[in-house]
Amino acid sequence: MLARLASASKTALAIAGLLLATPAWADRTITDQIGREVHVPDQVNRVVILQHQTLNIAVQLDAMDKVVGVLDEWKKQLGAKYVRLAPTLPELAMPGGLTRVNIEELLTLKPDVVFVTNYAPTDMVKQIEDAGLAVVAISLLDVPPEEAVKMNPAVKDEPAAIDAGFAAGVRLIADILDRKDRGEAMIAVTKKSRTLVAERLADIPEDKRVPVYMANPDLSTYGRGKYTGLMMERAGARNVANEIAGFKQVTMEDVLKWNPAVIFVQERYPAVVDEIRTTASWQTIDAVRNGRISLMPEYAKAWGYPMPEAMALGELWMAKELYPERFADIDMQKEADSYWRPSVRRRLWSRRWRRMSSSRCGCRAFFWPCWRGQGSPCPGRRCRVCSAIRWSGRRWSASPRVRPSAARSPSCSAFRAMGFLRPPSRSDCRPSCSSMP
Repeated sequence: MLARLASASKTALAIAGLLLATPAWADRTITDQIGREVHVPDQVNRVVILQHQTLNIAVQLDAMDKVVGVLDEWKKQLGAKYVRLAPTLPELAMPGGLTRVNIEELLTLKPDVVFVTNYAPTDMVKQIEDAGLAVVAISLLDVPPEEAVKMNPAVKDEPAAIDAGFAAGVRLIADILDRKDRGEAMIAVTKKSRTLVAERLADIPEDKRVPVYMANPDLSTYGRGKYTGLMMERAGARNVANEIAGFKQVTMEDVLKWNPAVIFVQERYPAVVDEIRTTASWQTIDAVRNGRISLMPEYAKAWGYPMPEAMALGELWMAKELYPERFADIDMQKEADSYWRPSVRRRLWSRRWRRMSSSRCGCRAFFWPCWRGQGSPCPGRRCRVCSAIRWSGRRWSASPRVRPSAARSPSCSAFRAMGFLRPPSRSDCRPSCSSMP
C-alpha cells in the first residue's frame, strides 16, 4: 500500500512539474527600453497600454484582441479620427495615463503585462509592480538607461539612436504580443522610401534647405534629440528650433527670430492652424505671409517618438511638400493605400469578418479567408442572413431570417460606413466567389 501511495505521489509530482513547465505557466525575462529586467509570461493574452506610441504600434500589429485597457488621453494624443483604425478603442477601460494609474481599476482588468512610457514616474511603476504585474517601459530610442528615463534625453547620434531604438522597441512589443513576423515586416517597410528621398535630395546643400517650424499648442515645439528633427532632416528641411533640446515651450520672440519659410502642424492640432492665420503676432513671418502653413495628414506623425507610418510615409510626404518638382511622380494617396491596405484593412477586418461569420449569425458566406482568395467558394447568393448585417457605428448587428435585398454583397455598405480606403471589389476575391459585386 505504501509503495502504491509513493508511486502515485511521484506520478502526481511529475504531472505537476510538466504542467508548470508549459508555456502557459512559465515566465521569461526580457529587458525593457530603460534597462529594467522584467519577468513576463511566455503567453501574454491580456495587456494594458498606457502609452499612445505603443498603442499605435499594437494597432498596426493587429494585436488589439489582446488589449483590455488603454490610456485615457488616447483621443488627445492620437486624434479623434484615430478610432477609424481601431473601432474598439472607445469601449476599452482606461485605468490611467502617461504619468498616473488607477491601481484598483487596473487590477480588475487582470493584465499579464502593462506597457508604460519611458518617463513614467518611478512611484507609478513601483505601484504597478507591487501589485504583482509586469511593467514594460517603451522609449523607441537607443540611449543609456540614465538618459532613457527622461522625457528629453541627451542623444549623441540621432539617426542611429532613433533607428535602432525604434527597431528594438517594435521587436520588444511584437515579441510580447506574439506578433514577431509582423514586427519585422513593420521595421522593413519603414525603410522603403528612405533611399528614394535621399537620392532625390542629395544635391541640396545645408544652407539651401528649407527652414521649417513645427507648431504645437501653446508655442511648444520639438528641438534636437527628437524624431521630428530627424524627419525634417531626411525630408530636406532645416529645423529652426534645433538650438533647443527635446520638446519644450518657446516664445513668440523665438519664432519671429527664426522666421521659418514653412510651418507644419500635426493633424491632431487643427486649431493651431487657425490660430496662426488669425493672430497678429504671426503675420510678419515668411511662412504666414506666403501661405505656407500645412496641416499634416494623419499618417505623417511628426512626433518626438518615431512611428512606423511617419517613417514609411511621413518623410516622403514632407519631402514632396517642400520640393514638389522633385517628387512630381509620387502619388501620396497611392503610397498611403499601399501602406494601409495590408496592415489595416486585411488584418483588422479579418478578425471582424471571422466574428461576423461565426458569433453573429453563424453564416460563413462572407468568411474572411474566402475574401482573401483562400478557402472554399462563397455561397453568397444563397445566404438569407448575412444581408441583414450592417455596421451600426460601433458593432455589427444581425437579424436572422431576413431575405437579402439584393444578390450582391451587403459587405460593401459596411466598408463604406467605416469611411476608409475603398469597398472590396471582385478583384480582391477568388473568381468563384459570388458574394462580391
